[in-house]
Amino acid sequence: MNHFHYRDGRLFVEDKALADIAAEVGTPFYCYASATLARHYDVFAAAIADNGLDAAICFAVKANASLAVIRTLAQRGCGADVVSEGELRLALRAGVPAERIVFSGVGKTGRELSFALVSGIRQINVESLPELESLNALAVRMGRRAPVAVRVNPDVDAHTHAKISTGAAEHKFGIAWDSALAVCRHADELPGIDFRGLAVHIGSQLTELAPFAQAFAKVRDLTLALREAGVPVSHLDLGGGLGVPYAPGEEPPSPAAYAAMVRETLGGLGCALMFEPGRMLVGNAGVLVAKVIYVKETGTKTFVIVDAAMNDLIRPSMYSAHHEVIPVAEPAPDAEIAPVDVVGPICETGDTFGRAMLLPPLAAGDLVAFGTAGAYGAVMSSSYNGRPLVPEVLVKGSQSCVTRRRPDYEDMLALETLPNWL
Repeated sequence: MNHFHYRDGRLFVEDKALADIAAEVGTPFYCYASATLARHYDVFAAAIADNGLDAAICFAVKANASLAVIRTLAQRGCGADVVSEGELRLALRAGVPAERIVFSGVGKTGRELSFALVSGIRQINVESLPELESLNALAVRMGRRAPVAVRVNPDVDAHTHAKISTGAAEHKFGIAWDSALAVCRHADELPGIDFRGLAVHIGSQLTELAPFAQAFAKVRDLTLALREAGVPVSHLDLGGGLGVPYAPGEEPPSPAAYAAMVRETLGGLGCALMFEPGRMLVGNAGVLVAKVIYVKETGTKTFVIVDAAMNDLIRPSMYSAHHEVIPVAEPAPDAEIAPVDVVGPICETGDTFGRAMLLPPLAAGDLVAFGTAGAYGAVMSSSYNGRPLVPEVLVKGSQSCVTRRRPDYEDMLALETLPNWL
């Protein structure tokens, strides 16, 4: 569900017209609906509670690093899953209590681990034996014990895009399954490590429950084996990955069905659980609004050229991802639909948002919104081709706020320095 809808022929976000925001901040820009963020969190939290699960929900900041988005979720009790010191600092600045923050990732530096320990976060998910040894040595030097879960790689096919699948044996993530028992036993013996339990995350945008169930069943078996070996397991971090619909007709599993599967697979272990949803909370809460620059006719195609580009929303270029293109002015019911390629201005053929998209007539100056852009949109953007990062706007009811401004060219040039020999 989202809170983007037509009213009197114009596309609104909650009670604010997107065209009015465009007039205020220019295009392109990202826009997020507070009501959608709140509803998605509440639905997920209710599904967990209704299934009697003792669980914490920690938003995967990698999906959307907007301070305002993180704060909106934190005010509802959400924690944060971070993968860098920068994300950790964002979460803290947004008001997420340190005890609700978990630090994941395969390449945490000594500086990052030190900051995590000083900050007093809830948990560090260790992903390799060298990381475990380094963290132990660091914690001992600091006179602390690091709260740790060992991330295991269950060697499960997530049935998702290859670039966002993380739970197979050939992937860089987690401890290999055949080594996991020994590594966990070793972790429990280290003086600087407070071994809590296990973590697992097999990928993003999963659209079926079977891979989750397969991975969680293996985690259950490992938990029982560790307890049999005298190693206490009190916490299980189950990661995220639940998919969202990007096109009409797509129906990923509901949070209720997901939570019921977790209960059936891991219920009765007496473990505190942690979930790290990202895309599921923010994906449908955001759009990218752009303006048509030109409509170009060739002998074989019609190109709708917009002022947004692959540097603003890279998912179509990187993942061949689909985003609905929604005219901001509501088309007439009898508007003729025709196939067009929607493209950006960057000098690469990959700067294409969609091919043969069935759209009503569009003209220069018209506004369009790219749907389901709240996850992995602004957070993955860049200034490629010397293009400024686009603004982010948060809406609540009829109120709107630019939560990240568009830098001007002087801002961008101020980051550059010429050496004294030039």
